[in-house]
Amino acid sequence: MVAPPDSAPPDDDVLWARSLHYSHSGSPGLIGVCARVRQGEILAVTGPRGSGKTTLLRCLAGRLVPDQGEVRFDGIAVHTLRPSARERLFRARFAWIGPDPQLLPELKVWENAALPLLLAGAPHRAARAAAHEWLERLDIGGFAGKRPGALNRAESQRVALTRALVGSPSVLFADEPTAPLHRAERALLLRTLTTAARSHGITVVLATHDEETADAADRRLALVDGRPADAAAAADSPGTTEEQAACSLSA
Repeated sequence: MVAPPDSAPPDDDVLWARSLHYSHSGSPGLIGVCARVRQGEILAVTGPRGSGKTTLLRCLAGRLVPDQGEVRFDGIAVHTLRPSARERLFRARFAWIGPDPQLLPELKVWENAALPLLLAGAPHRAARAAAHEWLERLDIGGFAGKRPGALNRAESQRVALTRALVGSPSVLFADEPTAPLHRAERALLLRTLTTAARSHGITVVLATHDEETADAADRRLALVDGRPADAAAAADSPGTTEEQAACSLSA
């Protein structure tokens, strides 16, 4: 059964969403999606392209405000925050990595990795030390003083992962981070991501259409056309709406 509107998330859920609806210029992006993620858990959001994976991640991260429904992080009602407050929350507690590394070509590799710390006002020396430490952990330390143009795609994506991890976020949103990589490179990045997350207690919400990538997660939430994949079937039960089924299954 769907929780009443004023109910609180379970104590072990760091991230919780209920009955999310979102439309892109009138086209449904999410339809009654519910999700919960426990502290330190790796949740894979799976489904084909266009199924709503990125939209869900962006709603959970506060980058989009759902048309209906609620999102809560660590007791904070993210969907009610003003844009400036959501931006502060994102910079302080969240991190994001997508399929495109988006490294700044004019900065050195270590500067790209340290960028979140530098933008947050961390001392230059401390930010550089933290970036070098993470670059070494991700086996990319030898490129610290080079420009991004000297890196191949897999190396650039590891720098992007370093940038996402360097601030020790509470939640890392990973939107198809392995999509542009070959199989061996994909496996290496995924292993690095999951190992770093588990060793540092970082919660990960991982969007992927790749089965091998999804297998690295603790749990899956499958989407199809903006709905949980099993919701329509469960909604066939007498007295159960599709939205009730979606929330029940995502728990």
